[in-house]
Amino acid sequence: MNANAARAGSSPWRRAGFLDTTRAQSLAAEVSDLLDQVSLLATVTAVADPDQALLLLARLREVLDDGEREALADALSDTEARARLLGVMGASSALGDHLVAKPDQWRDVVAAQRRDQDTLARLLIAEIDGRDEKVTAYDALRVAYRRQLVQIAALDVTEIAVNVLPATAASLADLAGAALEAGLHIATTSIDGADQARLAVIGMGKTGGRELNYISDVDVVFVAEPAEGADEDVALRVATELATEMMRACSASTGEGSLWQVDAALRPEGKQGPLVRTLESHKAYYERWAKGWEFQALLKARPVAGDVALGEAYTELIRPMVWQASKRENFVEDAQAMRRRVEAHVPSHEQERQIKLGQGGLRDIEFSVQLLQLVHGRTDDRVRARSTLDALMTLSSWGYVGRTDASALDTSYRQLRVLEHRIQLSKMRRTHLMPTNDADLRRLGRAVGFTSDPAESVTRHWRDLSRSVRRLHEKLFYRPLLSAVARLDDDDARLSDEGARDRLSALGYADPAGALRHLEALTAGLTRRAQIQRTLMPVILQWLADGPTPDAGLLAYRRISDELGTSHWYLNTLREGSTAELFAEALSRSRYVADLLERAPESVKLFAESSRRVPRSRTAIASTMASVVSRQQDVEKAMLAARSVRRNELTRVAIADVLHEIDLDGVSGALTDIMSATLQVGLDLAWRQVLGGEKEQITDIAVIGMGRYGGGELGYSSDADVIFVHRPREGADASAAQDQALAVVTQLRRLVHLPGSDPKLEIDADLRPEGKSGPLVRSIDSYASYYERWSEGWEAQALLRAAFVVGDPSLGRDFEALIDPLRWPDGGISEKSIRQIRTLKARMEAERIPRGADPRTHFKLGRGGLSDVEWCVQLYQLEHAHDHEELRGTSTVSTLRALAELDLLDEHDAEVLAKAWIMASRVRNASVLWRGRPVESLPSDLRDSEGIATLLGMPRGDGRELGEEYRKLARRARLVVDRVFYGESEETRRGPSFRR
Repeated sequence: MNANAARAGSSPWRRAGFLDTTRAQSLAAEVSDLLDQVSLLATVTAVADPDQALLLLARLREVLDDGEREALADALSDTEARARLLGVMGASSALGDHLVAKPDQWRDVVAAQRRDQDTLARLLIAEIDGRDEKVTAYDALRVAYRRQLVQIAALDVTEIAVNVLPATAASLADLAGAALEAGLHIATTSIDGADQARLAVIGMGKTGGRELNYISDVDVVFVAEPAEGADEDVALRVATELATEMMRACSASTGEGSLWQVDAALRPEGKQGPLVRTLESHKAYYERWAKGWEFQALLKARPVAGDVALGEAYTELIRPMVWQASKRENFVEDAQAMRRRVEAHVPSHEQERQIKLGQGGLRDIEFSVQLLQLVHGRTDDRVRARSTLDALMTLSSWGYVGRTDASALDTSYRQLRVLEHRIQLSKMRRTHLMPTNDADLRRLGRAVGFTSDPAESVTRHWRDLSRSVRRLHEKLFYRPLLSAVARLDDDDARLSDEGARDRLSALGYADPAGALRHLEALTAGLTRRAQIQRTLMPVILQWLADGPTPDAGLLAYRRISDELGTSHWYLNTLREGSTAELFAEALSRSRYVADLLERAPESVKLFAESSRRVPRSRTAIASTMASVVSRQQDVEKAMLAARSVRRNELTRVAIADVLHEIDLDGVSGALTDIMSATLQVGLDLAWRQVLGGEKEQITDIAVIGMGRYGGGELGYSSDADVIFVHRPREGADASAAQDQALAVVTQLRRLVHLPGSDPKLEIDADLRPEGKSGPLVRSIDSYASYYERWSEGWEAQALLRAAFVVGDPSLGRDFEALIDPLRWPDGGISEKSIRQIRTLKARMEAERIPRGADPRTHFKLGRGGLSDVEWCVQLYQLEHAHDHEELRGTSTVSTLRALAELDLLDEHDAEVLAKAWIMASRVRNASVLWRGRPVESLPSDLRDSEGIATLLGMPRGDGRELGEEYRKLARRARLVVDRVFYGESEETRRGPSFRR
C-alpha cells in the first residue's frame, strides 16, 4: 500500500465509515452551513450508510429555502436531532427520498415522539380533512402516515434497537390501526347510507399482537351489525362497501405510493367466504366448521378500528373458543399443516436466506410460543398474552418454559426482528431475506452495530442466531417435559403431570400418560445412562413427534434402550446427533423397522454411517450365512443362525428405504438376493439333514423362482414363489431319486418355516404343474413330458418369469432351456389362447378380490393394479418374445420399455403402465414398512395414509393426495389395459363392463 493510500485509509472520513471519501468531503462542504465537519463525522460514525446519509442531506438542503435552511441548521446544532435526521437518512434511502419530496417533515424527524393509536388516528384524520382541495384523500392519508412513520424510524435508529423493539413494533401496529381508522373515515364520508351499519375491524397476526414490521400485510377480519332500526341485509351490503373502500384507501397505489396491503384472507372460509359477517355468522362458523389452525390465527385478534363495542363483543365471543382449541381433534396436524402451507410458498432459492420462514427463523419462535400458549392457556389464563415476547415471558414466569431458555430466545427473537426491520427499512420493501450483495450487507451490518468488517460480521451474526434458535426451539418444547418425571438442577421449568400430558398431547402423542411413563423410565436416576438420556430426550422427543407415529416410536426407543442402555457403544452412538436423529426418524416412521430393531437392538449400529446401510450382494450375504452355519452342529440351530443374518440384512434394506437412501429397484434387488441366499443355505442344510453324512446323493435339485421372485421384483410382503426340479444322477434309480428329492424339498420347507427372529418366510409352490394336486418336486424329464402333453396356456404365461435361483446351476440352465419354447412360442400364441387368457383374467377380477375390498385401491388385483399391468406385459411376451430377444426378460418395467422401443406398444401407453406398476409396488412396500405387516389395499384411515405418504417422500400432510395420486395413475392404466389387453374400443368401453 502506498503512502497516499495509507493516509486515505486512516483518514477521519474513512474511520467515520465513508467509502467515497472524495465525494464525502465535497458534499460536506456543500452542507457546511447546516453543520460543521466535526459534528458530521461524530454523528455518521453510528449511521448505517454515511455516504447515503450525507448525499440525502445535501439533496434536502437543495430543496429548502433560506429560511428553512437556517431553521434546519439551528435544529442540527442539537446532538439528538442530528442523530435522528442522519440516522433515518443513513438507514433508509426510501424515507430519505420521502423527506426530500416532503421537506417540511424534517421537523417531524428531529422532534420525533411516540403516540398512542387514538392520537395517531386523530392526527391522520385531521390532515385528511384539512388537505388542499387539489389533494385526494388517499394521497393525504399517505403523506400523513409517513409523517408519523419517519418519527417511529427516527427513534428506532437512534436508540438501542433490541431494547426498544417492542415499543417500535407496537408503534408500527398502532400507526397501522390509525391508518385503518382513517381509511374507514374516508369510506364513511364517501358511501351513502354508511350510518346503516356498525363495522368493526379486527387486527390479526402481528397487527393484533402489536408487533408489526415496517412493511407487512395488515391482516384483518371484519364484523358488522345493523345500526339501530336498520335492515340486516342492507347493513351487510353497506358494511361490505365500507370494508372494501377502507382496504382500497390503504392499499391502492397513487402518486404518493401505497401504505401496505390489507389482507382479509384469514376470515371464515378465506377468500371464498363473504368479506363481512355478523357476530352470529362468525359464531356459527367457528363452532361448526373452523379448523384448529384458524383458532391459532385468532390468538392475537383485537379490535383496531371501527365500532369499539362491536369489536370487543367479537373478541369476547371467540376468546373461549381459542383457548379450548388445543383439545380439538387433529389440532396439532391442522397447525402443522398451516405452517407447511406457508413454508411451501417460499421459493427454494430463497430458503437459505429467509429470516422469517427458514430454519431457525422467526416463524420457529412464533409458532412454538403460540402452540405452547394454546396448550397451557386452556387452563391457565396467565399465559394468554398477544405479543410473542410477552407470551414468552409469561410462559417462563409460570414455569412452562425454563427461564434461561426463555431469556436466550427473547434475545434471539429481538435480534432477528431488528435485522428484519433494518432490511425492510432500507428501501421500504416487504422482504424477509438476507441481502446478498456486499453494499447491502455492509449497510445492514453497520445498522445493527458492526463497524469492523460489517458485511462478514452481520452474516456470521445471523447464522449464529439461526443455530441458536434451532437449538432453543428444540429445548423450548421438550426439555420442560422432563421436569415432570426427573429432577433437572439447571432448569427452573416445572410442569405438572397434567401440564406435561397436555403438551405431549398437543405435540401429537396419542397416549401422553404412556409417553410420560416411558420418559420416567428412561431418565430417572443418577446413572450415566439416565444422565445421557436426560440430555438426549428433548431432541429425541421432537424427532419422534416430527414423524407420523411418535407413540410407537417412543415405545420402541424405550425397549431398545432398555436392552442396550448400559452399552457404551449404544450411548456413544446416540450422542452423535445425526445418528440419533436418523434412529428416531426411522422408529417413528416404520413399525416394520422398529420390530426388527427390537428383535436385534445391535442393528442400531446401522445408523452410524450411511455406508453400513448399503445392501450387500448375494455372495456376501451367503458368505456370512455360511460362516454362522459352520459353527452349528444342529441343523435347526444352523438354519436359525442363517435366518438371523436374514433379519439383519432385511433391517439394513428397510432402514435405507425408510431414510430414502435406496430406490424401488434397489429394494427389490436386495430382497431377492436375501431370499436367494437364505434358500441356498436352507437347501444345503436340507441336504445335510437328509443325507446325514452317510447316505449317497443320487439326484441334483434346482429351485426355479416364479412370479415376482423370478422377476427379481420382490417386496417386503412377497412369498417365495418357486417350483422344484431334480435330475437323478447317472445310474440312480428314478423312484429312489424322486423320494430323495421330495425329502430334501420337504426338509427345506420345514427349515424355512421354523419360528425365528426374522419376519415370516413362506415358500409357495402352487405354480407347479397340476398345482396343489401335483407332486411337490418333479424330475426334469417329468416336466418335459408334462409340458409336451398336458400344459395349459396359463402355465406358459406363469413360466414367463421363471428363472433359476438356487441349487444346481447346470440343472437350472437346462430347465430354462426346456421351458423357453413354451413361454416364447414360435409364431406367438393362437387367438384361442388369447381368448382363454383374457377369460381367465376377467374371472380372476370377479372372483379373487377379497369381499369388501375396493377394486380401485387393491394393489394386486385392483383396476390398474399390479396384475393388470403384468398380464398385459405377459400377453405381449407370449405373442412377440420369440421374434424379439429384448422381450425375453423377467422384469415388468424393463419389458414395458422394450415394447415401446420396438414400437409394439405405444410409448405413452408403456409409460402409463410403468408409472402405475411402480406406484403400486412402492405403496405396497411402504404400507408394510408403516404397518409392520402385509397390506393389500390403500388404507382408509388418514393417519395411515399420511404415514405411508411420508415413507414415499411426499410432504407431511399429503395423505389425501396419496390416495388421489394412486387412483389417478391406476385409472389411467386401466384404460390402457382395457384397450391393449382386452381389445376394447372407445365405443365398447362406454357400455357396462363387469371388468371395470
